[in-house]
Amino acid sequence: MRFLFQVGAQLVLGAIALIVIHFALPGVTIHLTGFFVALGVFTLAHALLGPFVLNIAQRYAAPLAGGVGLVATVLALWVATLFSGGIEIRGVDSWVLAPIIVWVITALGGWLFMAFFVDKRLKQRAAAKALKAAR
Repeated sequence: MRFLFQVGAQLVLGAIALIVIHFALPGVTIHLTGFFVALGVFTLAHALLGPFVLNIAQRYAAPLAGGVGLVATVLALWVATLFSGGIEIRGVDSWVLAPIIVWVITALGGWLFMAFFVDKRLKQRAAAKALKAAR
């Protein structure tokens, strides 16, 4: 259940982040027809690459493990740009700023969503089950 909430949150936060970088950075273009493909590819790539990058960082560069989310975001954006008609990122400044903006939005938003919505909801369900079991 928690995993489904996380995936849903990442889709919503990814959509918000992609829209923000589209309007905030002149070197980023998201085509309406390919937006959902870019969003799906980005979310899937981020979900798959995150644990991989964390494993590599822990094995070979433990002090860098904190930057795993940012590295996974860069890689996920790069993978998303490989699919034509979705997202295009041009210029060094856009390649530097886009991952930072997306990472901040998804990381902070994910933390807030999990802390205030999912954990609260799961605790309510557990309390209701405990109350029901006590009867």
